Amino acid sequence: QVQLVESGGGLVQPGGSLRLSCAASGNIFSTYGMGWYRQAPGKQRELAAVISSGGVTNYADSVKGRFTISRDNAKNTVWLQMNSLKPEDTAVYYCKAYRLNRVYWGQGTQVTVSS
Repeated sequence: QVQLVESGGGLVQPGGSLRLSCAASGNIFSTYGMGWYRQAPGKQRELAAVISSGGVTNYADSVKGRFTISRDNAKNTVWLQMNSLKPEDTAVYYCKAYRLNRVYWGQGTQVTVSS
């Protein structure tokens, strides 16, 4: 069982930055791929960024060049650095851990980009 706790969301003006954190329980964090997904009101949950257990990253086209995902296996933590935020980035952001047929989700953290 893996438990995930997100933090770092909030209200930010367009063009601003936020850094989301996801802290994971357990001592096998390094074997899991990790991802950040987001869900805007009335829309389906979508991928923002993922990082494999080996550190390979992948991003949605909509966030490339603005968001950076990173992880520290010693701290059981994954981060999402979000720069140049736009109103369309407003969503609940969820952390996901995945390995083989196991998937775990965090409870989500709200990000609102508005002036």
